[in-house]
Amino acid sequence: MHLRSASIVLFLAVAGSVIVACGQEPATFNFNDITTQPFRLNTLETTPFGPAWADILVRPENFLLCQGAPIALCFYSGPGPVTPCFNDGAHPGRSNCTCYEIPAGSPYLVDINAILNRDVYLETVKTCGQGGENCLPRGKMPAPVCDAINQNTLIPGAELISTFSFALESSMPTNQQTSCTNAAPYAGCMTAPCKKTGAIDPTTGLPLVQCACPNYAGPFEVPQDLSQTGNRCSFGNISTWSAAYAPLGGGIAPPSPPPCYPDVAGVNGCPLLSPDPPVIPPPPPDISCKKVCSEYAAVNKAGVEVGFTCDSTLCTVTNDFDLVLQACAGLQKDPVGEVLRLETEVGFSCAASQICGCAPKKETNDEIYNLNESQRERGISPQCDLNGTLCGTAPESRPASGVDK
Repeated sequence: MHLRSASIVLFLAVAGSVIVACGQEPATFNFNDITTQPFRLNTLETTPFGPAWADILVRPENFLLCQGAPIALCFYSGPGPVTPCFNDGAHPGRSNCTCYEIPAGSPYLVDINAILNRDVYLETVKTCGQGGENCLPRGKMPAPVCDAINQNTLIPGAELISTFSFALESSMPTNQQTSCTNAAPYAGCMTAPCKKTGAIDPTTGLPLVQCACPNYAGPFEVPQDLSQTGNRCSFGNISTWSAAYAPLGGGIAPPSPPPCYPDVAGVNGCPLLSPDPPVIPPPPPDISCKKVCSEYAAVNKAGVEVGFTCDSTLCTVTNDFDLVLQACAGLQKDPVGEVLRLETEVGFSCAASQICGCAPKKETNDEIYNLNESQRERGISPQCDLNGTLCGTAPESRPASGVDK
């Protein structure tokens, strides 16, 4: 097995340089009913194992770390009542998959091999390397695909793009997977275009969206333990799984990077700054604090700087996604790449403004205080109570619960 894996890796290293130039596979689908303007579908064989819509994961650095836009999470979609996937009879080669909408601000990951816009894929490979090794979270460069998703230009006409997020990890672990070794059709939802439905999942409180996921036939991994659910790998021409394929093993969910994922809850996430008083590390020498502070100040909603309010809520909220939606709305309008790069390098969540000494305005401090009070009313300890940062400004009639840093 080790010899076989080593030979495949060697083949990938040799083949990677010619994949972009040569290999293409005709698409059996299109997004003509979705797109508002032409774009080049990525028909390149992005790996030796299939095209972009096969959602191939070869190695950990294939995952690129982004932050900003709300995204669709189709990782858990497939046969089932809440987030089903059905073959789309009206649009051959696609499945209609119901997926969770994850609010803006939550970090998300993109498989570099599954970028469905050819121009964005080529630009991302040029910056990040063939496998993604030069970009966050394992490299130091922000990935161009992140800007395309945040600016809503990846697939024109889509309201959201399907990517991966750890947002539901605490209640829906990503390590329960089944390998389906017999080739069968599955829905490759990574970077697929999605539309809002207006429906809400009562269990998670998250909006439900509809994604147009290309179908691919081959072996794949299902993101749940089918032996425990009584489900099977294939359902003929009716239902499909939202799935991906990891030809070298290791699973289809992103592993923990060095040292951790910033602004993510649970075991995969970075910790907050140490409390009482918080130990504030110096900014890394390759980070521009001027750029970090400009990213916090650039996103502004009715006088409130959304970068600060998002930080104050994002890293302590549990399943109260409505607070994240309120605190982080509009974050995708401007880049936050330097903030994400800093927090990835230092290994702390929601800490960039403190590390660089970025100061919020009065309107922002007022909103931070209100968000903290909303968390306390729900039994959540806000970041202010945990380490004395991002406390906001209390009204004069009521003392603040912490000290703003």
